[in-house]
Order: sequence, then C-alpha cells, then structure tokens
Amino acid sequence: MPVITEINDLQVLAKRRVPKMFYDYADTGSWTQSTYKDNEAAFQRQKLRQRVAVNIDNRSVKTTMIGEDVSMPVALAPVGMTGMQHADGEILAAQAAEEFGVPFTLTTMSICSIEDVAEHTKKPFWFQLYVMRDRGFSESLMKRAHVAGCSALVLTLDLQVLGQRHRDLKNGLSAPPKPKPHVLLDLALKPRWCWNMLWTKRRQFGNIVGHVSGVEDMSSLAEWTNSQFDPTLDWSSVEWVKKHWDRKLILKGINDVEDAKIAVETGADAIVVSNHGGRQLDGAAASYDVLGEIVDAVGDKIEVYMDGGIRSGQDIFKAVAMGAKSTFIGRSYIYGLGAMGKPGVTKALEIMRKELDVTMGLCGETDIHNVGRHNLR
Repeated sequence: MPVITEINDLQVLAKRRVPKMFYDYADTGSWTQSTYKDNEAAFQRQKLRQRVAVNIDNRSVKTTMIGEDVSMPVALAPVGMTGMQHADGEILAAQAAEEFGVPFTLTTMSICSIEDVAEHTKKPFWFQLYVMRDRGFSESLMKRAHVAGCSALVLTLDLQVLGQRHRDLKNGLSAPPKPKPHVLLDLALKPRWCWNMLWTKRRQFGNIVGHVSGVEDMSSLAEWTNSQFDPTLDWSSVEWVKKHWDRKLILKGINDVEDAKIAVETGADAIVVSNHGGRQLDGAAASYDVLGEIVDAVGDKIEVYMDGGIRSGQDIFKAVAMGAKSTFIGRSYIYGLGAMGKPGVTKALEIMRKELDVTMGLCGETDIHNVGRHNLR
C-alpha cells in the first residue's frame, strides 16, 4: 500500500483498481474537457495571503449547512453510479460521511436505492433529484426520500439534455459491463473490484429498476432513461417540486448571476454554484471564477455553496474565502472510494480537513467563520 498523503494518491490507486469504463465515467468531462480542466486551474490561479506572528491556537473548521452542523464546510456531492466505483458504494460513502460529520447526497442515478442507504445509516442524508418527463415517477422519488427521512432535496437544474462525454462512448459504458473482449480483459485485471461486486446484490440503478412500469432490469433501463431527461424543465418546475417537498431545498447548477437572482425568488434555501463538474456545457466558466460575483449578488439572501475542481483543503479554504458558505466534493471522495472503499472516503475527508486547518492557520485565522476575501491576494 502506497503512503497516502494527498487526493492525487487516492486517484492513482483508484485508476489501478476500478474498471476503466467506470473510472473514466467519474473522471471525465464533456467534449474537449476544457471546463473540467479549468475548474481545477481556477483554484491554482488564486494565491493566498500568508500571515505570521498571529496566535493560531485552537482552530475550528466547524460550520453549518442549511441549519445542520457539519465538521467542516463540505458535503459529499451526488455522483451517478457510485456503486460501480466500489460494491455498495453509496452505502459506504454515506456511512463514512455520517461518521465524519458531513452530509452525504444520494443521486437519483445511484446503484444503491434510497431505502438501501436509509437502512444502513442512522442520520438523515440528502437526496438529489433529476426531474423526469414522467412527473409521477419524480413525485414518487420525493415521497420515498421523505419517508426515508432525507432532510434536504438537491434539485439539479443543469441536465435537461446530456452533454456528450467522449470517453463513455468509446468505452461502451454500461452497468453492468457488457461481456466484450476488451471489457473482460479489463475486469480480469481488476480482481479486487470483481470480488467485491460478486458478493453484492446491488448492480443496477436501485432507485429506478422495479419502481417504473416496464423497467425490470438493466436492459430495459437504458431506453427509458434516455427518453426521460426533461428538456422542458424551467423555473415553474421548481415551483412544482416545492409543492411536493416541504423540507429544505437546494438548487444545484447555478453558473450565472441572473440565474442566481431567479433562484432566490423561488424561495429555495441554498444554491450550488456548479457547472456539473465540467460534464455538461464545455466552455462554461469555472465555478470558482463566477463564485465571487454570485456571492456579491445574492449571498446576503441565500446560502451559496459551490462545487467543481475541489481537490484539496486549500481549495475549500479559497472557496470559503471567496464567499461560499460551504462546498460540495465529488471526484475527491470518489477516488477514495474506488481506491479503498469506505476507509478511502474517510481518508479523503481526513486529508482535506487537515489541509484546510493548516492553510487557515498559516493565513492567520482560527475560525472558519472569519475567513474572507482579506485572505486572498
């Protein structure tokens, strides 16, 4: 086992252990991947103000998100097919997040179902909703999430149509994998992954298969899914969601000031500044590059979070300094899950909290609530 000191170490290990089609699914962007790459580069461009001779004892990175206490300004973002990075992936990630004291967000397109995750956790988690053409199914998802005790609904607004991800097409992505020669060879080189998958019953989209008429297995799922993402989704759809959800509502996919202002008017509790990890509109602005102007426009009216490109505790610090109340991380914890399962998710969170804590101290701060733009050059 290599010495794990940073998220990149987990990424390298995950690439060795996760089948290529599933690793690439998580670690790719749309078209030229320019936005995916720029999400990370935007943080690298931002420099910090180093301060010295300041008493930095007794530091704290604890805060809140939509009124919930969190051990650091982080939530685990919804990631499709997490259960294909590691067997029972959503359950393991949710357990790690719960023990660490940060929220976990289960996606509509998860392998483990809402009920699976609820059965294996003790505290409420969050649920991410894709509004489908079949509004009856979307309504049933919200009811199931409500019954499971989910404390917040994360409504994704930026996936009315799918951005093309070239690697997925070239890899022939499917879940479960189709028995093609190159796929079988790749699986043969990933015995740890195969062994774990052998012992789980969760190998299909648990929130969908068996819950939609005519969708009883993976072969019938693809056609249904491809026809269900709803290009008619608009701001009136948010109002429709609010009629069926009486708990906290977070709107994800805001990348423009005007949209942020409209989001405030819906009465949502928080927004996530996001470009879907560079997986939708290639050429969209990096999340960090638009964060400041969105915070300036609406930050006094609604909680503003961000995702996209966060690979370290320093990135979290920069996001908070720019005005984000908190952040969502996706690939960073997915690398940990693919590398080592539940302990890998915990390791990713530990790495990021330590980096955040040390960075905060070296910038002369002792409380995450005091971090601001005065810490940025």
